[in-house]
Amino acid sequence: MFTGIIEEVGQVVEAQAGALRIRARHILADAKLGDSIAINGVDLTVTAINGDCFEANVMPETYRRSNLGQLQAGTAVNLERSVRPTDRLSGHIVRGVVEGQATIVSFDPDGEAVIARFRTPPELLRYMVVKGPVTIDGASLTIINKTSDSFAVSLVQYTQEHTNLLRKRAGDAVNIETDIIARYVETLLEAHAGRVR
Repeated sequence: MFTGIIEEVGQVVEAQAGALRIRARHILADAKLGDSIAINGVDLTVTAINGDCFEANVMPETYRRSNLGQLQAGTAVNLERSVRPTDRLSGHIVRGVVEGQATIVSFDPDGEAVIARFRTPPELLRYMVVKGPVTIDGASLTIINKTSDSFAVSLVQYTQEHTNLLRKRAGDAVNIETDIIARYVETLLEAHAGRVR
């Protein structure tokens, strides 16, 4: 489990079919083989550590649902280590299981903040509510606006400086994880409605 609070922006050293090698300094301080690290919000297992780089394997299903297949050497990626039982949950409950992708529509200044708008499929939008959480490339953010085909978040200065989001451009894909609680509620209500009929 993760919080969606990005600890470090790492850099892709190598991206090949089924494997990634990422350069990171901070998160490797106490990392060991088998640890979970979220890369752009995708929970991957550390398979090798060599100096300031770590490696992780990527399954075909992960490539289908996420933007990891688009990564190239030099790409900046958001990184977060898994939560320990003693950590504060500063963001929200993030599983590191990407459900799909959104496309960046725009970045618009709003005082010191930046309003980021994303277009995403209805099957993801249904689990989003204004003032509710969403994870974008692993970053825990709050939805401030929603339309029939898009949603927007406000990026505070800290998020602007400590994630990869503003390094992207309109048209780029980002990974999306919606609120797991909304999914559980829907499943329970559907099961209850099936019993009532």
